[in-house]
Amino acid sequence: MPKLEEELAKLTEIQHQPDFWQDQQNAQAVSQRHRRITEKIEKYQKLSIELQSIDELLQLCDGDEGLLQDASDEIDAIQKGVESLYLEALLKGKYDGCDAILTLHAGAGGTEAQDWVSMLYRMYSRYCERRGYKVEELDKLDGDEAGIKSVTFQALGDNAYGYLKAEKGVHRLVRISPFDANKRRHTSFASLEVMPRLEQTNDIVIEEKDLKVDTYRSSGAGGQHVNKTESAIRITHIPTGIVVSCQTQRSQIQNREQAMLMLKSKLAEIKEREQLAEVQEIKGEIKKIEWGSQIRSYVFCPYTLVKDHRTGFENSNIVDVMDGNLQPFIEDYLTKAQ
Repeated sequence: MPKLEEELAKLTEIQHQPDFWQDQQNAQAVSQRHRRITEKIEKYQKLSIELQSIDELLQLCDGDEGLLQDASDEIDAIQKGVESLYLEALLKGKYDGCDAILTLHAGAGGTEAQDWVSMLYRMYSRYCERRGYKVEELDKLDGDEAGIKSVTFQALGDNAYGYLKAEKGVHRLVRISPFDANKRRHTSFASLEVMPRLEQTNDIVIEEKDLKVDTYRSSGAGGQHVNKTESAIRITHIPTGIVVSCQTQRSQIQNREQAMLMLKSKLAEIKEREQLAEVQEIKGEIKKIEWGSQIRSYVFCPYTLVKDHRTGFENSNIVDVMDGNLQPFIEDYLTKAQ
């Protein structure tokens, strides 16, 4: 905690400098960091006061079962607070406090895999709702018959990337397919890519000659602009092969700005590792989207079970998991990853 207090003092001093707001992007980053550190210190101080109160309450109990039960309830609440603070302390990566950009891709399995992507999209949207994150869809390619081929969306909230980076990889589904008239069991795969959403990307310089920009008509329900003008943007960064696209904004200019932000976010993390050739590693533990590469399996039949193959963590309540209860998996992964 002394280190955080020292950093908070330095940030406060920076905020009081006369030219602080001249660079608005930098000022915003400093202010966000100041707020996060302040919140951590306040949580720590609150837990310290509650622990002191529990100690005083225990001294007054003297065998009173009612007071002992109250003390037990308070201890449970404090324990949860300590565990939460410990988990936040694990998020020490440079980008862990950032918003997150997530991309789901259908893998082996055809229509079944595309339906699996739509299920995962719903699951992560529900998870974000539980965490208080705002979800914004950036790009979506619908399946030929059902489901989604690919979808890119962002989760906006404190430590969104820090938590959701634990979900990078291939996700495997086993169930009786609703698309099979013979009601046979099918296995499908989808991959999730997670990147930090970076506003502070002034150090990333992208040459126009390195970009291939394609425009196309937005897909979706339609409207005055959607489907009538080529407002959607797809940008390919030629040196790395990174492709980003956006079609949810009203104008081509807005879609281009959003796509460039996504590209810079990806390139910034690559630059952090100092080698553009490490694109695949930067994207996370994503291999070929097929057998033997999954990080987690979701089994609906012949039994129900969600199992993380990296940590061994399991939950047989698959409905609860699909409704967004992913935090136990994420916490277990982040704790063991240390």
